[in-house]
Amino acid sequence: MEMIDNDLRSMQEARTFARLGDIATKKLAEYSEEQIDAILRNMVKVARENAVSLAKMAVEETGFGKIKDKTYKNHMASVLLYEEIKNMKTVGIIREDSINKVMDIAEPMGLLMGIVPSTNPTSTAIFKSIIAIKARNAIVFSPHPSALKCTLKAAKLMNEAAIAAGAPENVIQCISIPSIEGTNALMKSDEVKVIIATGGPGMVKASYSAGKPALGVGAGNSPAYIERTANIPKAVKNIIASKTFDYGTICASEQSIVVEECNRQAVIEEFKRNGAYFMNKEETDKVCKLLFKNGHTMNAKFVGRSPQVIASAAGITIPEGTTVLIGEQAGVGPAYPLSYEKLTTVLAFYTVKDWHEACELSIKLLQNGIGHTMSLHTEDRNIALEFTKKPASRILVNTGSAMGGTGASTGLSTSFTLGCGTWGGSSVSDNVGPMNLINVKRIAYGIKDVTTLDLADPTFNYPELNSIQSETVTSQATPAAVNSCFEILNQSANQACQSKDYVPTSGYKAPTSYESCSQYKSPDEYGVMSSAKEEQRQASSQILLPCGNCGASSATLNDRGEVLCPCGSGQPLGKCDACGRGLDFENEGVSPQQLKDMVQALMDAMKGA
Repeated sequence: MEMIDNDLRSMQEARTFARLGDIATKKLAEYSEEQIDAILRNMVKVARENAVSLAKMAVEETGFGKIKDKTYKNHMASVLLYEEIKNMKTVGIIREDSINKVMDIAEPMGLLMGIVPSTNPTSTAIFKSIIAIKARNAIVFSPHPSALKCTLKAAKLMNEAAIAAGAPENVIQCISIPSIEGTNALMKSDEVKVIIATGGPGMVKASYSAGKPALGVGAGNSPAYIERTANIPKAVKNIIASKTFDYGTICASEQSIVVEECNRQAVIEEFKRNGAYFMNKEETDKVCKLLFKNGHTMNAKFVGRSPQVIASAAGITIPEGTTVLIGEQAGVGPAYPLSYEKLTTVLAFYTVKDWHEACELSIKLLQNGIGHTMSLHTEDRNIALEFTKKPASRILVNTGSAMGGTGASTGLSTSFTLGCGTWGGSSVSDNVGPMNLINVKRIAYGIKDVTTLDLADPTFNYPELNSIQSETVTSQATPAAVNSCFEILNQSANQACQSKDYVPTSGYKAPTSYESCSQYKSPDEYGVMSSAKEEQRQASSQILLPCGNCGASSATLNDRGEVLCPCGSGQPLGKCDACGRGLDFENEGVSPQQLKDMVQALMDAMKGA
């Protein structure tokens, strides 16, 4: 019988799925918004039809949680999610700014890899499948070995539903031979462009080490602060409902309760009325030894378990109908195990003097689940605002943390991938959704003249530039060239009446029209005047023009005393739009040759001649 190493088989399967997924992604990228929506509707339909059966499979395979609650999570990941994202634009032009003339164009990121945890296996597979397809990406799942069957089933159902509605083959795949080597091969494959990591700290860290973009989710350790103005009965009911939802398997669920000295007794009594059991120190120690191994790493056997299962295994007796187990703690850290994340029906309990101490304690607790979530119960808006300074991406007020963090009971986006921001070493702090899985191209039209940006900008005012420019010009002009320039200018100024040979002409640019001195053109560089201009020059040279220096007049004047243009238009010379002679120039008694000499001397000076 042929024996093949299981790790090698896992690696080969990962590589094959990556290649097939890449083909599917390229095809899906061409789909229209209408085609994508048709695929999503069928996926949601199939997910709804199988919500209960998938929940049963998950509970039976993992032993975590409750069938009803896992069914609701499947419902959230499909029906509620679709209602939220169905009108979200993820194809083509998704935003257009007509004023600034910018358009945002959505493009898929490429093949995704989805890491699926054992605590929420089917709901996470459904959720990631839907947001991947919405963004026109194929996806390959790496399931947790302890939740392999139910994850495979969920992925298979989603793939078949998508294909039945027109999606390409292999658009949703799932590794069937899970191993560390296979997962690493998939992470590092060239075809995979983005990793969506929902799982334990080790797996999330590995995803960020794969050398490509990753959307990772860190551990949670949410404190729930019941402030003195809180509605205590409502707060306690919310916390109990949240912590018992799927037996505490959602990472946003409450991990510690923080109360003030002034409301401590009232809170304890309310918790007891709602089935909470407050353990003594000995019982707390027994439960801690059961829940944790190797420091504060939680024992997987007691993840998502009822208080009865935990109490029985710990050898303690609790009342029938107990909802949660609560153990009082005097600090945070290794000596106080309940100060760490507990994805089960056990809570730590702390008492502080006021909200200032609650803030300090919350920050300490969040160091073991930094960036994730915290909640508080208060009727004081200012207190809520004070807690926004805490290192948590979700600050939930007056709601259960598990439901609030995932968007079920708040206005946050429905999600089973909750980013922790840079506090928790994550690239996102969002409730991850389709918009996190698209590239955005931008088309931008020019709305400003690039040749006059500085001149047109009233805020561009740096006086020191004037001295820099003066120094540059001075350093380029030799003393001889400057003297030559001034000599010609002086000669021109001493001419009494040399204007009869003056011919105004067009074509020369004023110095302010140039960006730098090196671009100035001298008259010679413009070339010889056209024959038409030469004819105009010869014709006008026979007429005596008015001189701005001495006021000499011409024999050919109009009734306003202006010299008429020799072209016969009857319009004043220098203002004639029939032949264009003399436009934009004033006659100051300087001949063409003198003008050319002056400009040439200036040019030589500026160029360092």
